Amino acid sequence: TMTIGNLFAIRQQNIKRFLAFSSIAQAGFILLGIIGATTLGMATVIYFMLIYIFSNLGAFGVVSVISDYSGKENIDDYNGLYHTNPKLSLVMMLSLFSLAGIPPIAGFFGKFYISIAALQSGLIYLAVLGVIASVISAYYYLRIIKIMYFDESNLSYHSYLSKKSTLILFISIIAISLFIVYPSFLINISSHVSSSYF
Repeated sequence: TMTIGNLFAIRQQNIKRFLAFSSIAQAGFILLGIIGATTLGMATVIYFMLIYIFSNLGAFGVVSVISDYSGKENIDDYNGLYHTNPKLSLVMMLSLFSLAGIPPIAGFFGKFYISIAALQSGLIYLAVLGVIASVISAYYYLRIIKIMYFDESNLSYHSYLSKKSTLILFISIIAISLFIVYPSFLINISSHVSSSYF
C-alpha cells in the first residue's frame, strides 16, 4: 500500500485524488504497526491514526473551502495561494508537513514511533521500505507547498469562511500543534489505551 499509494499519488493533478491516493500510502504505515502485534506497535498505530485524522481534516478542509468557492480542484490552481489567502496556506502547509512526516511537525513523531516499533519486532525490511516511502511522499507534499508559496497566483481566494469551516480548520491546527508540543504525553496515553485493549 505504501508503494502503490505513492506511485499513484505522484501522478495526480486533481488534489482530491492526490490526497485519496496519499491516504492509501499512509494506511501502509498503520499496517506496519499492526503487523508487529506488540503493545508498542498498537500504541503507535493509535497515535499515528489520531495525527492522520487531524492532518487530513486540515488538508481536506482547505480543499473543500477552495472547491466550494471557486470550483477549482487541480494542484496547479493552488499557485501562489499564500499571496491571496495566507491563513488557508498556513493550515494546508502544516497539514501537508504533518502528512509528509517532516520534523518537528506531528506526523514525524507518528512515523518515527511506528518505525521504532517495526524494528523492535524484527521487521527491518518493512521499516526501511517505510522510510523510503516517506522520502518519496515528502517530494509530492513539498511540491504543493512550493506551489502555494513560491509560484505566481492564478486566482484570488479572498474567500469567506463559514463558521463550520473555520471551526474544522481551527480544531485541526490545534490538534496538530498539541502533537508537536506534547508528543511524549500523547504517546503515553496511546500506550495506556493499547495495553488496556490489546
